[in-house]
Amino acid sequence: MSLKPKDKLHIVFFPFMAHGHMIPMLDTATLFAARGIKATIITTPRNFPIFARANETGHPSIEIEVFRFPSLENGLPEGCENLGQAMKSIEMAEKFIKSAAMLRQQLEQYLEKSRPHFLVADMFFPWATECAAKFNIPRLIFHGISFFAHCTKDMIMVYQPYKHVSSDEDPFVIPYFPNEITLTRSQIPEDLMKHEQSELKKRHEKIQESELQCYGVIVNSFYELEPDYVDFFKKKLGRRAWHIGPVSSCNKSLKDKAQRGGGEASMNEHECLKWLNLRKPNSVIYICFGSLANFIVPQLQEIAKALEALEYDFIWVLRDDRIAKNEEWLPLGFKKRTQGKGLLIGGWVPQVLILEHEATGAFVTHCGWNSTLEAISAGIPMVTWPLFAEQFYNEKLVNHILKIGTPVGAKKWKAVHSIEDVVEHNDIEKAIKNIMEGDETQAMRNRAKNLKEMARKAMEEDGSSYRDLCSLINELRDHYTP
Repeated sequence: MSLKPKDKLHIVFFPFMAHGHMIPMLDTATLFAARGIKATIITTPRNFPIFARANETGHPSIEIEVFRFPSLENGLPEGCENLGQAMKSIEMAEKFIKSAAMLRQQLEQYLEKSRPHFLVADMFFPWATECAAKFNIPRLIFHGISFFAHCTKDMIMVYQPYKHVSSDEDPFVIPYFPNEITLTRSQIPEDLMKHEQSELKKRHEKIQESELQCYGVIVNSFYELEPDYVDFFKKKLGRRAWHIGPVSSCNKSLKDKAQRGGGEASMNEHECLKWLNLRKPNSVIYICFGSLANFIVPQLQEIAKALEALEYDFIWVLRDDRIAKNEEWLPLGFKKRTQGKGLLIGGWVPQVLILEHEATGAFVTHCGWNSTLEAISAGIPMVTWPLFAEQFYNEKLVNHILKIGTPVGAKKWKAVHSIEDVVEHNDIEKAIKNIMEGDETQAMRNRAKNLKEMARKAMEEDGSSYRDLCSLINELRDHYTP
């Protein structure tokens, strides 16, 4: 296959079916389409609206290919096509991942029929490298995590430093890193440390293998944010990689930012912004734990107690609108006592707009990479509350390297938390006060504002991410020059 002079380079993007993967992949496809690339995104029927709405906002047009998602074949409810729906238990999440792997046949049929020039597939589809190779189509991996987190994961898997400590709470040092970074065994998945081959361990190993076999890796980050770890990833780990982020910056207008992610706001975004407009600069706490977190009621009650005890205004986002509207789980009289002081919102919100608003002073976050990078791009310091995935690694980047956050004190990696994992309201209050009015508050704000400026410049013409995207596109075009 060759690229004729009049042909457009055609790249297919295949995100994993979770909001934290689909949204940045859509932004990435938008960046490519804006450079004259023909971009197609693969999705499923229930996730189609996320991508369809993006085509209505005036972005460069992106084609959408819909695959049937095999929910019922793996014991999932009909219509369960997003990981967020399957996070009720570890077993259900595993069934979802197995269902996603069954998309392989549809991908091969599509690639055979459409013959794109390149495939950009999510890290959770390691088998996509083999699929693309059948038709001589190079595959790039899209990584929804930071360079720092990726390097940490690799060093832990290869050198197993957790074996050299005597308890789950004793710190171990990540070997060969430019900075001294410590973790504990309780902050990494138990399955990664088991001698036998767990499903999680097998998955990580397959992802690692596919990285070594594929054309290269696209990372949603920018060089100035984590230069030591961009270099470590490329030079020490020997990976071909391009940093092209923060990809969310492709959303320029108010409408783009409001509709990013395709969600239906529970509260009209303009009403939310009007509420923020009445607050003083840096006075509001924004609390949101992403699209996958599942807190038990006792933990939600501890958060409510902390917010009521603190003097700051707040926006608290809960995943489920039914929980937000039901007051039974809240401390008695909470909504009445915090009326005018706080907003409790269920479901989707325009997060980028909230973070960019001058009234927002701090972000209580689970340290998912999208949320972390959006906060960095907005110049907002963070209270870090990691739960699972690579979130404990991101916490180390935010607090120990960038120094723009403070920890709430979460200690255990767990997708589904129980009563013994509850962070008490006193610790939540202390962390929020540290970020809002502690001795380091102004220094943290200054560092956060500097990173915001670096993020903006990285995406501008001649910025580090702009140049890396140009370099990648030129290389991809050269690959098909007759």
